[in-house]
Amino acid sequence: MAEVILKNVRKVFDRDVVAVDDANIEIKDQEFVVLVGPSGCGKSTTLRMVAGLEEVTSGEIYIEGKLVNDIPPKDRDIAMVFQNYALYPHMTVYQNMAFGLKLRKYPKEEIDDRVREAADILGIQELLERKPKALSGGQRQRVAVGRAIVRKPKVFLFDEPLSNLDAKLRVQMRTEISKLHTRLEATMIYVTHDQTEAMTMGDRIVVMKDGRIQQNDTPLHLYNHPANQFVAGFIGSPSMNFIEGRLAVDGDGLRFDEGKISLPLPQQMKGPLAGHADQEITLGIRPEDIHDPDTMGRGVDTITIEAQVEVVEPMGNEVFLYLTTGKSTFVARVDPIHVPEVGQPVNLAVEIGKAHFFDKDTQESLLGSQ
Repeated sequence: MAEVILKNVRKVFDRDVVAVDDANIEIKDQEFVVLVGPSGCGKSTTLRMVAGLEEVTSGEIYIEGKLVNDIPPKDRDIAMVFQNYALYPHMTVYQNMAFGLKLRKYPKEEIDDRVREAADILGIQELLERKPKALSGGQRQRVAVGRAIVRKPKVFLFDEPLSNLDAKLRVQMRTEISKLHTRLEATMIYVTHDQTEAMTMGDRIVVMKDGRIQQNDTPLHLYNHPANQFVAGFIGSPSMNFIEGRLAVDGDGLRFDEGKISLPLPQQMKGPLAGHADQEITLGIRPEDIHDPDTMGRGVDTITIEAQVEVVEPMGNEVFLYLTTGKSTFVARVDPIHVPEVGQPVNLAVEIGKAHFFDKDTQESLLGSQ
């Protein structure tokens, strides 16, 4: 079982810079786990500690049940794919892929079999005699992945491998890596700052901020039940709208923003929020939960918000509207059936059952993450 476990892992650099603080992650055999977060959150440092490229300040890392804190990278049976590909420019594709096996003194026939098998999996058979300078970015990335595949390691580590590719090629390579995971049945840990990559590729996502894990969950659960305001804003594109105000009890529902917005809340929300009446909180609404009322189906619990259009962004199959209402600004993601003009007042339907509420001070979810 190629299981990877991090227990209370901490990394402190010089001058008491805490890069990773008390990381606890359990990655199951054959699982694809994505570490995601903004630049400087500690995700790449965490990956490098698993690889053995960074020493652990405190805590324990286990691979296949074995404590690896003091084991050098070459003996951990892992393979890492870097952001910059790290190919040898003077070697051919074949030589790049074979180099690690030659260092480990594998028989020539086995090296040839492994290289050609990996090239077949990745569709780069015709590139084996080329050198890296004659390859496109996507081809170089495939070679870097192929070099990892020939090792047949217990764990694959990916450090932002698609960040140097153009948008179309990134989408293609996302699919290729996901298919590769299924075919190899391997344990994979993938680092990215792109939440779209995280949502589409991972069996599980670990969201990090300032060296600490904010939430560790499946993609859909992260999206629907964020533990705090940071996770809510980071997962989803465009990001969630946040509106600050005071919550007040109002008969059968709640009033928000000192009565300017009335919220006839579903029953399951009333209990958790009732204890926060007359307190400053933050309301979160995703852009895709704000609709043109004319496109809404029946039986959907909504409230109506009046707003003024500031910017219109046509995306083809949808339109992003940037709006203001009072002192608040927000984004709506609507169907391109009735596209308003800039400056035009509009009425929008908000699916209140999908709203999120956060403590203004702690930024923790008031509805919980379950």
